Amino acid sequence: MAAAVSAATAARPGARPELVLGSASPRRLELLAQIGIIPDRILPTEIDETPHRGESPRDYVRRIAREKAEALLGCTDGAILCADTEVVVGRRILGKPADAAEARRFLELLSGRRHRVLTAVALAHQGRLRERLVETAIRFRPLSPAQIDRYLVSEEWRGKAGGYAIQGRASAFATWMQGSYSAVVGLPLAETATMLAAVGIRERME
Repeated sequence: MAAAVSAATAARPGARPELVLGSASPRRLELLAQIGIIPDRILPTEIDETPHRGESPRDYVRRIAREKAEALLGCTDGAILCADTEVVVGRRILGKPADAAEARRFLELLSGRRHRVLTAVALAHQGRLRERLVETAIRFRPLSPAQIDRYLVSEEWRGKAGGYAIQGRASAFATWMQGSYSAVVGLPLAETATMLAAVGIRERME
């Protein structure tokens, strides 16, 4: 039924295409809502996110966002929006920590130094794939063992790239940022809004 509805929608010239968000992240859903975009469907994807040998962090995040979108091809006649966000120190990708011990190691590595957050966005629509990569630089102040302990107890590190959430308690760690704050949270809003507008998806006025 959903395919029939989306096909009918696509057949109307100038009609807004269906938007499928390929992410289980509540943060990305909240960010889209901030700019008045409500996905028609949410279809999280399961792909192998193992980095390839010799793959640069920039190439990695682009590939993961693209493969997430490609995994959903055929589920709609509309648009598929996917993204990937990674915390990077040098060429090392700090993914989602497996446990508190790994989260501690990540925070100790980030303490008192600068790192990058890379967010890639992929938008598939009518046989075309639009892609954007946004890089944000952040510097953390030195973190004491006690500060790291308190952060770990908060459980905020769970499911977060690099072991922290900039929109939460870790906002007190960042002394400097250059780039897109929303990209660090999970979706660069200015770039995403431009990509969506290009396929006819804009803020809903109702």
